[in-house]
Amino acid sequence: MRDATPADAAAVGELLVQAFELTYARKLPEVVVSEERRAELRAVAKKRGVAKVWVAEPVAGGGIVGTVALWPPGAAGNEAWLEGAADLRHLAVVDAHRRSGVSEQLMDVAEAAARATGCKAVCLHVRRGVTGVARMYLGRGYRRAPEGDLDLLPEVFLEAFVRVL
Repeated sequence: MRDATPADAAAVGELLVQAFELTYARKLPEVVVSEERRAELRAVAKKRGVAKVWVAEPVAGGGIVGTVALWPPGAAGNEAWLEGAADLRHLAVVDAHRRSGVSEQLMDVAEAAARATGCKAVCLHVRRGVTGVARMYLGRGYRRAPEGDLDLLPEVFLEAFVRVL
């Protein structure tokens, strides 16, 4: 795990687009990833201006295999509903490295950084219907927090989860 650099922006953006499209194709085939959403996922340089972004690379090399971002409390775009909470987003792992522990390692780094900076909690959102992702967060000690849900229908409904640190 390491901090993302400006040189990583294109690779991280493409990883996010591919991971989100693949996840939705498998779990929610009715979801269409719009060009606007793709552009948002690819805007890694802009994201790095307000959020901390990490990447995972295999020890043997071979490029970036995962990423996660953490918006600190008060940062522009932080969607946390709790005072003093960080907002975790854009956790993605390339398909060949799923179920290999990469997402857990990325989460460990992000949660440790939140703790180290004095955050009281980590908040996040999961698209309604992506139950496997929700189970992963619940297994890490997050709890469902309906008070933080984002109803952006007809486009999307995002279910909220929180982990108190």
